[in-house]
Amino acid sequence: MRKPLICLMLLLTACSAARPESLVDKDEVIVAIRSDVPLISFRGQDGAYDGFNIDVAEYLISRLGKQIRWLEIKADDQLTVLTDNRADLVFAHLSVTPERKKVIDFAGPYHVDFQDIAVRPADKGVIRDVRDLKGRKICWVRGTNIAQRIIDERQVKATAVPAPDYDACLEMMKDGRIDAISTNSQILAGLLTKPGVDLHLVGATFNEQRTSIGVRKGDVAGCEELNRAITQMYQDGTARRLLDKWFGNSGIDLSVVSVPQFEGCS
Repeated sequence: MRKPLICLMLLLTACSAARPESLVDKDEVIVAIRSDVPLISFRGQDGAYDGFNIDVAEYLISRLGKQIRWLEIKADDQLTVLTDNRADLVFAHLSVTPERKKVIDFAGPYHVDFQDIAVRPADKGVIRDVRDLKGRKICWVRGTNIAQRIIDERQVKATAVPAPDYDACLEMMKDGRIDAISTNSQILAGLLTKPGVDLHLVGATFNEQRTSIGVRKGDVAGCEELNRAITQMYQDGTARRLLDKWFGNSGIDLSVVSVPQFEGCS
């Protein structure tokens, strides 16, 4: 009777070894964030990270019973930080796309937003929606897909001017190298709070942005745990409180706050 028992133990050990590494097995989770987006994720006056994404990450990871180790990244490193196994999660206001889903997985979304456009005051009334970007130069932060969605999905013949981050976009707006910045309305609301920024939000609502958490490919267990925590965040009122805290005075419509439809953990 010993041989079958030994074989069973070996089989169970082999299955355990074959299981992909998951964040649920860790006491400390490495969370990649950006620090260049006011209201979303930035460094406060005390040098600590702050913002909507920081609060959401802290809530969700605490629900999982884990500690956080922050890892600051740039926009063009949002995917590679997961594929290179340097982080367990990415909280960088990532939207879900078929191309990204080929290399990483997504938990959530934890918020659904739309794209908007920021222009100089002189262009208020001239650029009113996405079609008015035809023939104009728009900022493209490397690693994001917003500019491509305008050009490819909306078939608007605009010119995408590359930039390393949103601060560079603001500089290019100031000196006239570009005509507009388009991205998630929450990100734009944050940029407009920076000192010296004099831009106008068009109020266009297009291209739904399913703001999600980047997860390592194959970490189904971690993804499912995060989705359960996101559901709890909406049910206990935390989502409403955090949205009001960071965007209540931004002009963004927060009249309806409901649990987003999840992507599903593949």
